[in-house]
Formats: sequence, C-alpha cells, structure tokens
Amino acid sequence: MILRPGTFLQDRYEILDKIGSGGMSDVYKALCHKLKRQVAIKVLKEEFSSDSGFVSKFKMEAQAAARLSHPNIVNVYDVVDEGTLHYIVMELIEGITLKNYILKKGCLDSKEAIGIAIQVAQGIAAAHEQGIVHRDIKPQNIIIARDGKVKVADFGIARAASTQTLSATAMGSVHYISPEQARGGYSDARSDIYSLGITMYEMAAGRVPFEGENTVTVALAHLEDPITPPSYYNQEIPVGFENIILKCTEKKPEYRYGSMQEVIADLRRALVTPDENFVQASAPSMDTSQTVIIGAPELEQIRSGSGRRNQPEPQQNRNSRYGNEPVRERQPEHRSSRNTGNAGGPSGRTKRREPDEEINPGIEKLLTAAGIVVAVLIVIVLIFLVTRLGGLFRSGTPKETETTVETTIQEETTLGEKQTTMPEVEGLAEDIARQKLRENGGLDMKIGDYEFSDTVKKGDVITQTPKAGEIVDKYSAVSVVISNGPEHPEIDLTTLGLDSLTAEAAKSLLEGKGFVVNVQNQSSDTVESGKIISYSPDKAKEGAVISVIASTGPALTNPVTVPDITGKGEEVGEEMLADLGLVSGTVTKETSEEVPAGTIIRQTIAPNTQVEGGTAIDYVVSSGSAEQAKYKYLASIEKSYPLQNLIGPGSASTQLNIKIQLKQTVNGKDEVRDLMGPVTITGDQQLPVVFKNIEGAYGVTSGEVQIVNVDTGEVINSYPVTFVPIPQS
Repeated sequence: MILRPGTFLQDRYEILDKIGSGGMSDVYKALCHKLKRQVAIKVLKEEFSSDSGFVSKFKMEAQAAARLSHPNIVNVYDVVDEGTLHYIVMELIEGITLKNYILKKGCLDSKEAIGIAIQVAQGIAAAHEQGIVHRDIKPQNIIIARDGKVKVADFGIARAASTQTLSATAMGSVHYISPEQARGGYSDARSDIYSLGITMYEMAAGRVPFEGENTVTVALAHLEDPITPPSYYNQEIPVGFENIILKCTEKKPEYRYGSMQEVIADLRRALVTPDENFVQASAPSMDTSQTVIIGAPELEQIRSGSGRRNQPEPQQNRNSRYGNEPVRERQPEHRSSRNTGNAGGPSGRTKRREPDEEINPGIEKLLTAAGIVVAVLIVIVLIFLVTRLGGLFRSGTPKETETTVETTIQEETTLGEKQTTMPEVEGLAEDIARQKLRENGGLDMKIGDYEFSDTVKKGDVITQTPKAGEIVDKYSAVSVVISNGPEHPEIDLTTLGLDSLTAEAAKSLLEGKGFVVNVQNQSSDTVESGKIISYSPDKAKEGAVISVIASTGPALTNPVTVPDITGKGEEVGEEMLADLGLVSGTVTKETSEEVPAGTIIRQTIAPNTQVEGGTAIDYVVSSGSAEQAKYKYLASIEKSYPLQNLIGPGSASTQLNIKIQLKQTVNGKDEVRDLMGPVTITGDQQLPVVFKNIEGAYGVTSGEVQIVNVDTGEVINSYPVTFVPIPQS
C-alpha cells in the first residue's frame, strides 16, 4: 500500500513524503500532531503484511528494539497494527546513509572511518547487552546525521527478517552477510561483528570484498573465498585498522572478536597508534550453536550457483591461525608490489580451508563435474574452429557438414530464446521504466536506492544495473537508482515578495528556507528606512548566501549606532543611550515570567542600526510576573570607593575600566545585572557607589553591589544590600 502525502495514521501521524524504500518496507516522513515533531514511519510491504508468522515475529522484535535507548541507535517510538497495515514509528534522522556517503567519497580517511566504526560498534554493543542481535548490519542501515552523530537503524525489522530465506531481495544485504548466516547456521553477536567488519572494509577500500552476479554467488564467496586485504585497494590503510578488519571478517566465528566491546577497544587503540601491530588472535572455542534449516529451493540454488566474478587474490597467505602473533605484519615489498599498477592483482594466491570447515560433498562433486563438462566443451569448440579453418573436414560429405552447422544454429537459437537485450531506462520515469522492462523479456525492476541528483528529475531513473545493451536472462532482476531530485532545489526568490518586506522580516524568511543572509545597510532618499533596496541573486539553492541591501533612509548628518540595551537594567539602558547622544523614548512596562523585573526586554530600533543623533529609542521594561507586578523589591546604597587604595603610588596616571553590578542568588543560582555600564576612570578618583532605587529579583531580600575590573573580571570591592517589598503604584 502506497501512502499519499496528507494521509493520517491513527488520527495522529500525517504523511508528508516518501523518503525511501527497501526490500521489506517503505519509509515515510511524517508529522506527529500530538507531540509536534517529525518522525519516520517504516511500513511493511503487502507481501510481508499477509504473512502472519512474519508479522508476529516483526512485532515482537520491534517492541524489543523499542526498549533500546542509546545515542548511536535510531529510537523506536511505537509499533502499530492498523488493520492490514503494520508499521514502526521511529526517530527521523536528517542526514545521509553511510552507503551513499561511501559512494560520494570513495575510500574514507582512516581516522574518519574508525570514528564512524566506533559509534556504530557502540550502538550494536548496547543492543547486544540487551540480548538483541541485529543480523543485518550494512551501510544502508547506518545513518550519519548532519551533526556527525552516527546511528544504527532497523533493529526490529532486521531480526524479524532473519527468518526469511535467501532471495533476490537480499542483494543489498548479502554483501555483508556472515558465513554462518549464508550457510543457514545459527547467528549470534559474532555475526554482527563480521558484518561490521565488511562495513569497515568498504569504508577503508571503497568497495566490498566480494562481488557477484547474484546473491548465491556472493554468499558462496563469503563461505569459501579468502578475503583480499583492503590495503590492496587503498595503500593508506594503517596496519592496526586493517588487522581489526581482518579479524572481524574471519570465516569462523570463534576466530573473531569475542564481543563488540573488544572491537571498540582495538578501534580506539588504532586511533592512537595506527601503525602498531597490536591485534591478537582469538583462542578458538567449541561452537555448539543450533542450526537453521535452509529450504530445498535455496539449497538447490546454492548447489547450481554460478557467475561469480573473479576476486583479486590475497597478498598474503594467512594459512596459520597466527597463534599469539598479530594478525598481519606489513612488509615493505608488499607496498612496492602494489605500486606497480599490475592489473592482475596480487600473486601467490593460497586458498586456505580449515580441516573442520563444513563442506557439502555433493557441491564439490557437482563443481568437479561442471569443470569437466566445461573443459570438454572448450576442446570441442577449438577442434571445430581449427578444422573449419584448416579444411580438414572437406573429405566429409556435404550432408554431414550441413547437419553440423544446422545443429549449431539451432542450439544458439534455443539459448537466445531465454535471453533478451537490456533496454535503456536511465532518464525515464519510474513507472514508465518498470513497464518498459516488463515488456522486454519480463524483466523485474528493483529499486536499489534513492539518491539526490541535480541533473535527473525527481522520480526518474539515475542508473541501471545491468547497463543498456547487455545480454541478460529473461525475467531477471534489474536494479535501478531513483532520483530524489536536487538535494537543494533552486528557489526563485522573486516569488517570495521580498521587496514589500522589511530587511529584518526578509532575513527571517530567507533563513527559514535554509539560506545564509548577509544584510548590508545603505542610505536611500527613495526607499523607506528598514525596507529592502535590492537583493541578489534572484535564484539560489538552499545553503547559498543571499546579499540584501537594506535602506537606512536619507543619509545622516550626525550618524549614531544604536546600542543593544536589552537585558540591561533600566537605569543602565538610559545611561548607555545618553552617552551616545540618544534619548529614552516611550518606556512601556510588561509582565514577564522569564525576564527579571526592571530589565529591558526589547527595544524598538534594532542594535547596530545607524540613526540621527538625538533620536528617541523606545523600549519595553519587565515588571516581572503577574504576581511580581504587585510588588517591587527595592534597595539603596550610598558609598564611595577610593581607587588609589587599590593602585597605590602612580594612581593618577593609571586608568581602569570599571563597572558596578548587582549579584543575587535566585532559586539557588547566582544572577548578575549591571547597575552602571563600563566607564574608564583614573586611579586617583573616588568612585561613587550611589543608587537610590535598586530593583532586585522578586522575593529575594539580599544581594551584593560589586565593583568589577572589566578587563580582568576581578571583583574589586563589594557591599551587601537588603531589599524590601514595596507595593507597586
């Protein structure tokens, strides 16, 4: 079921937009009207919603995941059944998946990769401590938020899906699956360690270690093929980090790290001493894990699986379990051999198979028989070509030759009937592309991912795999990437009505749309003060800098910059205005639960605005809360302080920046308010400390009047004062 924008779930969640789709679910951005926050809603697809066993498992595991609370785990807020609709309400993370981040950057810097890996491992470790195993750790399930926080998603749906058989929908996951999961064996926390190792491999090398034409091919590679050290693809990987990856991706669980906490400890060490060879082998333990049965169709598919792509051969033969030795000792010649640019990959491949590794004898026999058949076919084809070219069969009758050619043509025709040529769907709309593929050999379009694109319209196909023109099997799957449109679409600023707004209102509007606004003031005889003279550019993307020229009215003969008097006491505000040649205008009282009584809440002319000297500045003063408005707590002081006592000889030639402030303890916290703004005086003067009506915090009867050295922050002297409640007039 596709949810349209504007759809309400439970009369609470309003669907805003579809933001992603996976093998088992669709993901939507929604607004929770009850809590006034945006959330992500993951809705099970119909084919899974109709499976009562899967739904029950999904609900149980999602509810368990909802109990997880960790900074590196996407929070699950709710698990809901609404008829045939089953969905999870979770935290909405504004950011990018680790998969897309790797696709954009390629190989990540080792420190960045280790930092991401530590955060991922911390989230998984927290789940393991609660007895929850993820079973589908992959970059697609890891989100990097805009603030750099890394979070792991899909705990509930991943574990529930672990009961499903291996199929084409698992193509995104099979590259990260552990050998025991590929074999159908019992998986535990060490399976997550393996998948994290493959994820770290991809961050470090810019690619996964095993590729293949289909899921079975990749799964078999996890079971049988030795892993190529990631340094073959990226020579900058530190030895410590590489050894962590290699230990995490051991074929047998007992040779991996014993827990995710051990992985975190070694990753942190790799940040400090990246080139130290510190990773130690794990002592093997007897594996008594239970077994999960693979269905007959999947077993038959694995037995007949083919099409594996060639993998570069490992650079080192790790046929020993390295006892107490570190995992890998990097050799100088190892580096130099990778600099030769040899496209054939490292030499000296040695495929290690442990004596106790479970191998199906039937698979070995079938593979051997297949090899013999292929060899015989190659020999027959070679003999046929040579004899045809050399004329060795010319002694045969024309009828025999004709029969041979006819048989060959018939075999080729039969093969072609099962295949088709991949059509071009890049640039087509999703529904049109799906229809075109279906009409060409019944090809099945699968959406592999959604990506932003500045060149491909939203909803159109960006890339397809396989590419157009390739020969493929009919009814096979075609993976496509669909455009989400530009990440920051261009906005026509002329449609926003900026010309009719004040510069302040325009700045607020533009910043709300994600722009950076640079306002510059300029005098104008034609544009009213505060309004916009011009702005540029006319069109821009989110995040762009918009230059706004604001009018200050006609040119000033005696320009004065308005000070910021908000947060100051009323007396201090008056002094600041007077010192600059400005005057206090209309003073309005207003109750406030947050701003202490006697403090200026706001001013009518914004700070740093250029005005003519003598301009009146209106402002609003807090009278405290509604209850506080009934009383004022007032104190007075009349003292003087000889500054020469502080400075000593030479005080007449010494200048000090002095201010006077009131300090009170309000609700257990110290609050300070200026009574006299900073002034510069010579050290031989008597500093008058005279204030007739000091208004203090409501309900507080004591405080200190302090003389403060502005340059050092030192309290030079202080005087205790007592406040008494005075009824407001």
